Amino acid sequence: MKTKSVKKGIIFATITALLLAIPGVALGADPTVESNAIAIDTIWTLISGFLVFFMQAGFAMVEAGFTRAKNAGNIIMKNLMDFSIGSIIYWLFGFAIMFGIDKAGLFGTTGFGMSDTFEHLGLSIPLPAFLLFQTVFAATAATIVSGAMAERTKFVSYMIYSFVISAVIYPVVGHWIWGGGWLMERGMIDFAGSTVVHSVGGWAALIGALLIGPRVGKYTKDGKSHAIPGHNITLGALGVFILWFGWFGFNPGSTLSGTNPDIGKIALNTNLAAAAGAAMTMIFTWFKYKKPDVSLTLNGALAGLVAITAGCLAVNPLGAAVIGALAGILIVLSVEFIDQVLKIDDPVGAISVHGVCGCFGTIMVGAFAVDGGLLYGGGSALLITQIIGVASVFAWTAVTSLVLFGIIKATLGLRVSEEEEVRGLDIGEHGMEAYSGFEMKAPSVNL
Repeated sequence: MKTKSVKKGIIFATITALLLAIPGVALGADPTVESNAIAIDTIWTLISGFLVFFMQAGFAMVEAGFTRAKNAGNIIMKNLMDFSIGSIIYWLFGFAIMFGIDKAGLFGTTGFGMSDTFEHLGLSIPLPAFLLFQTVFAATAATIVSGAMAERTKFVSYMIYSFVISAVIYPVVGHWIWGGGWLMERGMIDFAGSTVVHSVGGWAALIGALLIGPRVGKYTKDGKSHAIPGHNITLGALGVFILWFGWFGFNPGSTLSGTNPDIGKIALNTNLAAAAGAAMTMIFTWFKYKKPDVSLTLNGALAGLVAITAGCLAVNPLGAAVIGALAGILIVLSVEFIDQVLKIDDPVGAISVHGVCGCFGTIMVGAFAVDGGLLYGGGSALLITQIIGVASVFAWTAVTSLVLFGIIKATLGLRVSEEEEVRGLDIGEHGMEAYSGFEMKAPSVNL
């Protein structure tokens, strides 16, 4: 009898324990799913941020390859330091201006030095992960300027304008479109930054290149443009492939969510636009110059990538391919116009790739967006908003850059001496050579 009673007691206790455990499992189910989603989103955002950081290497290789060997060390140093300085300044000032609570009407005024929790953003990922992701974007905007002003800019002057772009010029635009500012409220679409990142960098590069003037020997006395070939097209091509790869973090990563199924669509649109841009540039230059131009075709891929960055979520694959292809033609026309008509010396085509194609891609969202686009029955409202946004960002960036570069030019000076420029900035600015020990010799002839 005792044995039966003990068995019954054990069975009863087991059933009771299970019944008591069920509510605990049920109550813990949702938090577990939620915590898993947060973990996945955080990892996705960080990995995407790491990919965007790797784009710094891409920019460095493109800029170094498309310019002369005597300035390669200077270019690497600038790309290293604009990220290093930008990371610190954006953490202290830029992030708060971009995402702080807007009490002034045009920019954030709270949270400097990360002194706030930024709960008003409603983030689904930890704040440090979001800050890191935004930091690599800010660094991209500053890096763009370097290419257009390459081979003749004082290193100290570069450090100053890189500081200001990361601290003020870029964050204000970011607030307008991403941080709850007036363009965001108006409904402007710039998903990953054709305007916020690329056009800001491109327009600042335009003003900088205009004020600093062309490189020695770029234009003849009668104003004819003289080509100054880069020293290593292979290095430039490597940079383009790195940038293309990094863009799979730039655009899909802007969802901030690895559990968002749209990341597949965004990645596909990004790739199609880049491929269409490169293909169309190759075809266009083949007809125009009778030979497919290598450097322009490489920039054609970047043009497609920049152009699709605004609408990578809003358009369908066909729209992405069309936008990329049109950007591939536009990049050729823009490079020619800036070089031969405006007489602005841009060694790597940064103004055309980032400024012009960033502007173009943002406006095209108003036409190709599946929801609200002009070509999809949405009327002209979105298109008008996109144009207003692009024009406003151009005005802000151009005016602030003009003031910034004007002050630097009048005080420290923007440009190195002619002697230093001819000798090379590696020696003049850093006292070293990127290719130490290599000597250029005339080719031998076998008789």
